[in-house]
Amino acid sequence: METGLLFQLVLNGLIVGALYGVVAMSFVLIYKASQVVNFAQGEFMLIGAWACWLLLTYWQLPFWIGFPVALAFMTVFGVVLQVMVLRPLIGEPVISVIMATVGLSIFFQALMKWMFGVFAQPFPAIFPVERIRIMGLEVQSVYLLSIALSLMIMLGFWWFFNFSKHGLAMRATAFDQQVAQSLGISVPQVFAMSWAISAVVSAVAGVVVGVVSGVSSGLSFYGIKVFPAVILGGLDSVVGAMLGGIIVGVLENLAQYVDSQWLNWGNMTNIAPFYALIIILLIKPYGLFGTKNIERV
Repeated sequence: METGLLFQLVLNGLIVGALYGVVAMSFVLIYKASQVVNFAQGEFMLIGAWACWLLLTYWQLPFWIGFPVALAFMTVFGVVLQVMVLRPLIGEPVISVIMATVGLSIFFQALMKWMFGVFAQPFPAIFPVERIRIMGLEVQSVYLLSIALSLMIMLGFWWFFNFSKHGLAMRATAFDQQVAQSLGISVPQVFAMSWAISAVVSAVAGVVVGVVSGVSSGLSFYGIKVFPAVILGGLDSVVGAMLGGIIVGVLENLAQYVDSQWLNWGNMTNIAPFYALIIILLIKPYGLFGTKNIERV
């Protein structure tokens, strides 16, 4: 493998992996607050991307206005979804809430296909320069935006969970809901806040992917595609989610090259992260940074 090609693959993997890390952090956010895995995360990406696309194409808003408006819409969407559908399930077995998210995933995917069709729709041009040359390599401008947003979100999550009152309340709620309530923390408000933030962060990733490859129902597949990164880093670790996303992104790019040059299996890009997931689970069942849960019987 040439050094230049290897550098290009690793760079692409880091860029895509940072985006995976953002989506993985959305999983972690909801899990840390409610101990629930949201299987509708990919649909959050899809809805956010369609909302932004609609504002930019039909309402002809510039990106710097349409993008924040789409994020504001996703904030309201996350709160309303939690209040109307998921709040009545508070106190029910966790599996009931998880199955509710599976149902939401199927429902929203069908709804988006009915509203917008099944064919990919391109975003209007956002940047005056589509590609930028860095150290002899061409990088799409939207990927540079993706890296900047990913770093901002990662730092924001770190500050939120360690220094903000709401972040500490969310951590307390995840540890023990009854204890959190006894300390005056509103568990329903914490749940609503976690779903709202998760919807917004997923929408950011959805818009970036939509700008690169267009918006279509296939965008929701990222929810499952990113899941190995979540388990790899640890289901309750923000740092692990970002690191797991980067590892999966680099692994996908290297697997694509190995497959095209030697294996010729045709699907290594999709299955390589799941191979890594199985290996990590065999060695460290709680992921690289996950909290060990020891039960004595």
